[in-house]
Amino acid sequence: MFDADQASQALGIEISELAPGSATVTVTVGETMVNGHGITHGGYVFLLADTAFALACNGYEDSAVAARADIRFLRPTRLGDTLTAVATEKARGGRSGIYDVTVRNGNTVVAEFRGDSRTITR
Repeated sequence: MFDADQASQALGIEISELAPGSATVTVTVGETMVNGHGITHGGYVFLLADTAFALACNGYEDSAVAARADIRFLRPTRLGDTLTAVATEKARGGRSGIYDVTVRNGNTVVAEFRGDSRTITR
């Protein structure tokens, strides 16, 4: 799936770890990812977390998409920071799943994301 994800690849997101129900991805904040306040645009932090979520919930044989997702931004990040998103499966049954993603800058948690997945037919 990641091989066809042009949005994530265009940002330079890299997979660090991948297993059914979990994924870890990283990105270094580039110049085009910083907003007018000099901090990382929240949309890019969301995209990083969403990529980890997508990889975690698509680690099984079925294809899955997001049914719902939300994020809480806890601390700002800046140009040159390396962000790591770790997705963990919290529940999975039937066609639904719940995944939590923690985004860190080093050891500091900068965002918390929760996504609900829904399996689809191909």
